[in-house]
Amino acid sequence: MAELLKGKVIETAIKEKMAADIEMLKGKGVMPTVAILRVGERDDDIWYEKSVIKFCDSVGVTAKCVTLPVDVTQDNLIQNIEALNNDDSVHGVLMFRPLPKHLDEDAACAALKPEKDVDGITSGSMAGVFMQNGMGYAPCTAQACIEILDYYNIDCTGKRAVVIGRSLVIGKPVAIMLMAKNATVTICHTRTVDVPSVVRNAEIVIVAAGVMEYATKDFFIPGQVVIDVGMHWNDEKGKNVGDVKFDEVEPVVAAITPVPGGVGTVTTSILVSHVVEAAKKKL
Repeated sequence: MAELLKGKVIETAIKEKMAADIEMLKGKGVMPTVAILRVGERDDDIWYEKSVIKFCDSVGVTAKCVTLPVDVTQDNLIQNIEALNNDDSVHGVLMFRPLPKHLDEDAACAALKPEKDVDGITSGSMAGVFMQNGMGYAPCTAQACIEILDYYNIDCTGKRAVVIGRSLVIGKPVAIMLMAKNATVTICHTRTVDVPSVVRNAEIVIVAAGVMEYATKDFFIPGQVVIDVGMHWNDEKGKNVGDVKFDEVEPVVAAITPVPGGVGTVTTSILVSHVVEAAKKKL
């Protein structure tokens, strides 16, 4: 039976770590504040918005919601982003994506100041990840994967790591972050030939394929550590599942994150910790 790499204990540790900083900021008259920018009424956006607000309330961070209609114009969206850039009371901005197809998402991301980009969506934040120069903030889900490895004392030095997925949200940044921890990294994607054979050669596997229960037991061998980034509603099972077919894989590997209760649990706390850090930097 694999060790379950649960996110709740990491969430608690991050809360405890940021508590002193929040009290220090409030003592200096600064209220750490995140603006949540949402376009339209997507169910998953609303669900995440509620979870962020709940977490903020639990630690004493202010969450300000800016909701725009689904047919908002590009100019109006940019105006709202610029208003948040210029609002000194807002320390971080979380903009939900994907945006509706009529909007230029790249332009919207580029309009956000890197110092307020607490979810790592701007080119400035990406440069910070790739150059390791402290600019901006890493994408929260990618950083959550690294936090889990760190918390459970999984040493990456000299280890072979495979990342399934090459998105800018998770795959590419987490690969760079693993290399920064001295892992030797291979990225698999839709054009990779025989993905299972590549994965079986790794000690650490990050699965961010975006496909429900994509990685089956045939991908894995004993002794591996598996971080499952996926989250999908499975009608047949009546519950959320990941990109890994957990029931098959858990008996095989050494350690694995559960879904739910793994990466997603840590991601929200990372986001809010970035807001607190942004407030400290501004101070």
